[in-house]
Amino acid sequence: MNKSGLIKSGFIILSLLAAQMAAAQSSPAGLWKTIDDKTGKVKSLVRISETGGEFQGKIEKLFREADQDQNPKCDKCDGSNKDQPFIGLTILFNIKKDGDEYSGGKILDPANGKLYSSKLKLIENNKKLEVRGYIGMPMFGRTQIWVRED
Repeated sequence: MNKSGLIKSGFIILSLLAAQMAAAQSSPAGLWKTIDDKTGKVKSLVRISETGGEFQGKIEKLFREADQDQNPKCDKCDGSNKDQPFIGLTILFNIKKDGDEYSGGKILDPANGKLYSSKLKLIENNKKLEVRGYIGMPMFGRTQIWVRED
């Protein structure tokens, strides 16, 4: 292959990789920083993945003060999550694409052990994720903004 052919091949490969990366960034799949509502500090890293059209999120890392338990357990959770470590805990599940949002699933608040209905929406060029947890109707809930880490 001549030099021109190599350059064209390289350009095609780079274009395909860029398109693939852009597609990945247009979904909630990826690593997200959660931000504490009260302090504005990073609270955890949650990895959202997709399997069979459903999104789920697991806690990968916690950012806690030195005087706090560095490996807390979900002592307020019920069922199979009872006394499970926060790290590795699936807190977001059964979320499906619904137009320009993602909904139909649940989110677990490990601090109080409660499950809430949840919906997600990518904002700010897919760099942030609006995460809403609610009971009953979406207007009765709370929204957090997560920031894309990768």
